[in-house]
Amino acid sequence: MENPINNKILATANVRRNLSADELFNAALSKGEGKASKYGALVVTTGEKTGRSANDKFFVKEVTSQDKIHWGETNVPISEDNFNKILKAFEAYAQEKDLYVHDLFGGADREFTLPVTIITEFAWHGLFSRHMLVRPTEKELENYSSEFTIINFPHLKLDPSTYGINSETVIAINLDKKIILIGGTQYAGETKKSVFTLLNYLLPDKNTMPMHCSVNTGKDGDSAVFFGLSGTGKTTLSADPNRSLLGDDEHGWSDEGLFNFEGGCYAKLIRLSKEAEPEIFATTQMKNSVIENVIMNDDGELDLDNNSITENTRGAYPLDFIPGVTLSGKTSHPKNIIMLTADAFGILPPIAKLSPAQAMYHFLSGYTAKVAGTEMGLSSEPTATFSTCFGAPFMPRNPIEYGNLLKKKISEFNVNCWLVNTGWSGGVYGVGERISIKNTRHLLNEALSGNLSNVEMRKDANFGFMVPLLVDGVEKTILNPRNTWSDPTAYDLQANKLINMFIENFKKFEADVDENIKSSGPIIS
Repeated sequence: MENPINNKILATANVRRNLSADELFNAALSKGEGKASKYGALVVTTGEKTGRSANDKFFVKEVTSQDKIHWGETNVPISEDNFNKILKAFEAYAQEKDLYVHDLFGGADREFTLPVTIITEFAWHGLFSRHMLVRPTEKELENYSSEFTIINFPHLKLDPSTYGINSETVIAINLDKKIILIGGTQYAGETKKSVFTLLNYLLPDKNTMPMHCSVNTGKDGDSAVFFGLSGTGKTTLSADPNRSLLGDDEHGWSDEGLFNFEGGCYAKLIRLSKEAEPEIFATTQMKNSVIENVIMNDDGELDLDNNSITENTRGAYPLDFIPGVTLSGKTSHPKNIIMLTADAFGILPPIAKLSPAQAMYHFLSGYTAKVAGTEMGLSSEPTATFSTCFGAPFMPRNPIEYGNLLKKKISEFNVNCWLVNTGWSGGVYGVGERISIKNTRHLLNEALSGNLSNVEMRKDANFGFMVPLLVDGVEKTILNPRNTWSDPTAYDLQANKLINMFIENFKKFEADVDENIKSSGPIIS
């Protein structure tokens, strides 16, 4: 059944519904939305907005959802009156426009699937959505009934003083009316993250854990979950030629197992190399891939090292562009959970075993560190980043809900948990060296294969987790980061600084977690 809001939006528009990838590619070219690369990818730019507009996202404060939402800096309220004014502006804007409509699914497991209709004025946004979400079969489309609608009008810019918003850009979520309005931004990732946000809100009521993570599966059916913020290697490490990729970004964990929320990948492309990441690199040379904010030379070749537009260059492509991918979108319960961090302070070991309580502590902490060159505006010193649940901007509920659900599932299914540092060793960023991807992959393989279950371990004096003393194929020194520093005293001082950052960040959770979780964090030695 069509949402009445959809009917009003589409009433006078020139509607093109559920077009193929080729049709959308050609429409985007004919409308001047992008250019074709030498290999047939669609190359687009997103103007002023090259990333998410975090300060422009709002939830309507209404009776059905207001008690479930964790209001604060990331979940900001907007009144129903202001939302209705914004909706009227969208309805007026839609008159006689060319609109592209796609009926899609959020979630590969049909028991938990969210049917969502995407309406946009850009053909390339339609192609992006078609890549990123799960496409219904022809038979499913015959009986398709949308539950939520996302309307994305990039060229519609609103007066913030009239509509009670912060800028000309808006992402307004109305859980009661089951509609999301996106305006004033060409960045396609807003659509993808809007679906993720909806599933993060809906699935905990079904005893299903929504996760910002990648997932892959070994030849024996052993699944692994990879949590990690941008720059930690989540996409790279999960795209393992010896394991089957389920998905690179967003998943659910139900009583039956793991399932992908998406039908595609949205990979960072900056400085992507054919040698280091051949599977992802190959997608940049495939027809109908969407290449976002990458400079293209006159000969149609992509300059993946060029960051003149943004560091946040992206490629969107369907999952079947990756060889060996699990196309069903479903797999078994995880055997291992990997929490990735890029510690630019040079303190954390390259791998550590976590107890269930420590896993919840680090899940709630969501730590990584960013350095100059990865984001605009950063100083030469590393900057600690704590993003709760490794995806705070997309978690509408109280983080404790997600943490408790994860802890419950870890215990129920006897999952091994690991903290893996892909950052620096031998000193802070600028002094030490980044841990090689070769060493990280080897340690990961040893953990996933079960080989680390039988090695001797030490208890880390600062963080309390267990660290292997010796791993075949890896130099012993790097397993204890203190030994990689030329001045161990300097390591201790830096370690105390990082520990204090953890302690300070976790204070906001202390009233809501039990003593076992609180005592699972680091201590000043």
